[in-house]
Amino acid sequence: MELLHPCCCGLDVHQQSVVACLIQTDPDGHRTKEFRTFGTTTADLLQLADWLREATCSQVAMESTGVYWKPVYNVLEGQCTLLVANAQHVKGLPGRKTDIQDCEWIADLFQHGLLRPSFIPDRAQRELRDLTRTRTTLTDERSRTVQRLQKVLEDANIKLASVASDVTGVSARQMLAALVAGTTDPATLAELAKGRLRTKREALARALSGRLREHHRSLISMHLEHIDFLDEQIAQLSERIADQLRPFESILLRLQTIPGVGRRIAEIIAAEIGCDMSHFPTAGHLASWAGICPGNHETAGKRRSGKTRRGSKWLQRALYEAAQAAGRSKKGGFLARQYHRIRGRAGRKVAAGAVAHTILITSYYLLTRHEVYHDEVPAQFQQRHHDHLRDRAIKQLQALGYEVSAVPKTSAA
Repeated sequence: MELLHPCCCGLDVHQQSVVACLIQTDPDGHRTKEFRTFGTTTADLLQLADWLREATCSQVAMESTGVYWKPVYNVLEGQCTLLVANAQHVKGLPGRKTDIQDCEWIADLFQHGLLRPSFIPDRAQRELRDLTRTRTTLTDERSRTVQRLQKVLEDANIKLASVASDVTGVSARQMLAALVAGTTDPATLAELAKGRLRTKREALARALSGRLREHHRSLISMHLEHIDFLDEQIAQLSERIADQLRPFESILLRLQTIPGVGRRIAEIIAAEIGCDMSHFPTAGHLASWAGICPGNHETAGKRRSGKTRRGSKWLQRALYEAAQAAGRSKKGGFLARQYHRIRGRAGRKVAAGAVAHTILITSYYLLTRHEVYHDEVPAQFQQRHHDHLRDRAIKQLQALGYEVSAVPKTSAA
């Protein structure tokens, strides 16, 4: 087997320790292996870096064990060529597992070029990912807090959510603030409605007539303060994300030309896959890395499950959200037609997955070709649909044993 790295190191990373196997091969092909164990504090990892530097080892491989590989990567980045491999790809034989054998197995695989590197973006993109993912987490927490608020209102016989679509809107917030302050008259509370909600004042008066106690007021006040705090944190994160992506504003605008992709989704796509597509040879490689494509499971000539593989859950979530938004579009573009065509025969989830795949592939080509999205002309779609129906009918008749030729009908003079 070909030897690609005469001198390399394999690391078995844990929370409190890193076990290293250094393999050195002389010109005669004789290999020597040295094992050492280091801690995971910064001082211990610097000792690991010094040991590798003394051994003139510039090739290091490790598996992506949770988040424990990140401190090692931060210290060795720039000093060595680092390869972070999928933990499933470096799994050893069962019954032969020790820390020493694990790092030795990683080093052996790496020395012969049998490990595939994971995509690890540069530090700026990793920091941008942290910001967008934290914003998504805080947005989810805000949604959960709103649900807790609605639960308290239901317990107090306040049916505000049945009339107002958003219990955190301007009108609803004023009513809730008045309730917390001690106002109990339903008519007075209903008069706080703004805009179109004023046409529902009678329904609001009935909905706001409940059994509110001091216990409910304290919980409502606490949830409202928590929602305000989360709104402030989300706004600060959005500002920081916008500042970091300001040099790539043209790319964000280009992505937003895709139906269903707004500013927030474009920021997530840019953070997750980056703006440089040279890391992915083709659009298919990008879709496979993201887990937005059918999986392959074929044995004995039979194709089994086509379940999608695991990928970036943050990117998948954003793409599925964009796909559902494109499917609800009233403009009737290509993505909306694709969504409704697949939904009729395979369901909403499969349709959203197919459209998400199309959005990701489209994003790849927009970033590589520096173009904007141009939707399909309705006349082109009608012609393509007509040709598809014609070819399908011909194939069905040919399968029944008929010889068929399609001749266009000439219009009457």
